[in-house]
Amino acid sequence: MEVRMDLSQIVISETRDQQLIVLRERNGTRELPIVIGLDVAFAIDRRVKGVQMSRPLTHDLLANVIESIGAELEKIVVNDLRQHTFYAKLVIRNQGELIEVDSRPSDAIALGVATEVPIYVEEHVLREVAQ
Repeated sequence: MEVRMDLSQIVISETRDQQLIVLRERNGTRELPIVIGLDVAFAIDRRVKGVQMSRPLTHDLLANVIESIGAELEKIVVNDLRQHTFYAKLVIRNQGELIEVDSRPSDAIALGVATEVPIYVEEHVLREVAQ
């Protein structure tokens, strides 16, 4: 079962290599903290704030490719946790067909936040984190 989540916090510390994003359960209290790199943290922050760059950066490029082929990023799903590493997938709709693409959660969120793509986390991942 997938649980709808929202990006609730981006914690950026320029003095550390590891940054943090926090997903919070929509209409609930559970949270999912995910440690990410500084470059992706800045990308997420920039896209949340709507800051446009003069040339497309990596996440902008992927968004442009998806749009230019007539496809749509339908949702992001954090679908697994293995050896302290989160896994996610992009669910892309192209001509009525759903295509799932493996992704790091941070890259998926950086791609999706600019267009408010829904974020989901599998129930079993939330249970594992709560233990």
